[in-house]
Amino acid sequence: MALIPNSVSDILKSKTRRGLPHPVDYPKADTSSYVQGADNFHKVMAIKPGDHVVMLTDPLLDPRVLQAVYGVAKARGATFTSYMGASTRLMEVPDEAKALIERATFVVSTWFASVIDPFCINLRRKKGQRWVKITFFRNLDLLNTPQARFPLDVLGEIIRASSRAYPDKGNFDLRFTDERGTDIVVNFTEEMRAIMKKDNRWRGHNVADEDGCYIHYLPTHGPNLYELKMVGCDHAAHMPVNGILYPQWAVGFDKPFEEKIGVEFENGRVRAVHGRGEEAEVLRFIVGGTLEELGCGHNPKAPRFDIYPAGPNSPGALHFGVNGLKESEYLRRVMPYWEEPHVHMDMVTFDTTVTAGNRTVIDKGFLMALRDPQVVAAAERYGDPVDLLENFPV
Repeated sequence: MALIPNSVSDILKSKTRRGLPHPVDYPKADTSSYVQGADNFHKVMAIKPGDHVVMLTDPLLDPRVLQAVYGVAKARGATFTSYMGASTRLMEVPDEAKALIERATFVVSTWFASVIDPFCINLRRKKGQRWVKITFFRNLDLLNTPQARFPLDVLGEIIRASSRAYPDKGNFDLRFTDERGTDIVVNFTEEMRAIMKKDNRWRGHNVADEDGCYIHYLPTHGPNLYELKMVGCDHAAHMPVNGILYPQWAVGFDKPFEEKIGVEFENGRVRAVHGRGEEAEVLRFIVGGTLEELGCGHNPKAPRFDIYPAGPNSPGALHFGVNGLKESEYLRRVMPYWEEPHVHMDMVTFDTTVTAGNRTVIDKGFLMALRDPQVVAAAERYGDPVDLLENFPV
């Protein structure tokens, strides 16, 4: 398998390593590259004539991003309004904003509530609202970046190739292992797989043109190898996730962990955090918390070791997202204006092997979909497939 950057020494040498919030100086792309990024933006923001667009913002969002979305709406004959919440960390939609959002046909949001609040979920499910979450598009200068201009159709092919790595029939075990001793098993059922494969992200559809869709932009984050939706979004349900994780790093920490820390899962909840150092003590706020998502990056041009604000987006890099039972005082101190709520913790690995039954999805951090013939053929339309798919920015 290809040698890819996945070790702690690789992380520490990286010029783009980021686990805590700090300003990023995005270099200006040449005209050709910028237009490619802008073209992806216009495709994803699939606003139609007659749409009513509502944008849910926060005080720290680059105002040029709001203007860009407004510009697309205006250009396409749609109406537009916006509402600024107190922060991105809203876990529920404020009552005063509900009537505003209910009128929308297209919503662009920075709020955490977008994914977790039943109010938002039901608007997609019952009214067919199209939603775009812009956790990774908070600065207009991101249009200059390689991840912004990565071809959407190639990204879709990569995701569909990962989907094909799951067994077609019957129950199976999705297993996560690495050399540190990680061994987590998700007992997948046919029903869980069916729910997963219906999702627009798992179908590799990254454009917000389908009723009820939920899209991430920039199109880097996910899809999730496991999430609560697969067991009905019911925190009281039996969650078939058991074993131990030894993460290399986590959002909220400047550097990878110095101590070997074990996070033990039982029925989808954190049973214990093993370790004696300060980092392990910080993580103990998630004991009793629920594994909300187990996400995998799929964009080959996302910086390999940029894990802020919600985990890595590089292919084969994983984030284990847990919501604790209470806020972390540590996270409130080091990231007071974090885009995620302070009950959340994204733990990260770059070198994990993932198998679905007897099929390998990820081999020591390398996403096997990158070698899929259909993916390679799609990439060849845009240049050298090895450079496009396997030359990870670090």
